[in-house]
Amino acid sequence: MSIPSSLLASESITFEGAIELTQSLLSFMEANRLLQADIQQAVASLVKTQNGARGFFVTYLTDDRPEADNPSPGVVEALRSAPEIVAELLVKNLAMSAAMVVHHSRQQKEEMAAGSARVQERSRNLIQMLQMAACQTIASQMLESLHSANGEYEKFFRRWGYDDEQKRAIGSAVRGAIG
Repeated sequence: MSIPSSLLASESITFEGAIELTQSLLSFMEANRLLQADIQQAVASLVKTQNGARGFFVTYLTDDRPEADNPSPGVVEALRSAPEIVAELLVKNLAMSAAMVVHHSRQQKEEMAAGSARVQERSRNLIQMLQMAACQTIASQMLESLHSANGEYEKFFRRWGYDDEQKRAIGSAVRGAIG
């Protein structure tokens, strides 16, 4: 079995193209039509660029299929191939989903809160499985920004307008992910 070229991302893939490619990839994975080496090759091709990685994570972490609940060895190894891109996106996804659980819960949108909680859990799980130094570094910088209201991720928190309760949820999620 050889991987279809349609499942390999080009260097110039758009965010939207990466979403479409990841949806196709998940369909192939669900149908058990790919070897782990093929999955690894496809995911690695996505996460080597910022657009590819963003599209991959937005699709993979939110998809209703169970593939992301138990990441395959091919997915895990592919994510390890681009630590500088993957680590930041994973920690940010963890933070943003934790904040959105609070936001949706306040508005009594329980289905949306549950979706955000699923993204949070999947992000935490991947961070723990990957055990990448880059995730630890970014998580520590994020926690420092939460503590000092300054630093590397303060602009990130301000841009999204997170309030104190959301920041506490972010801190708890990040600390839980890095142990």
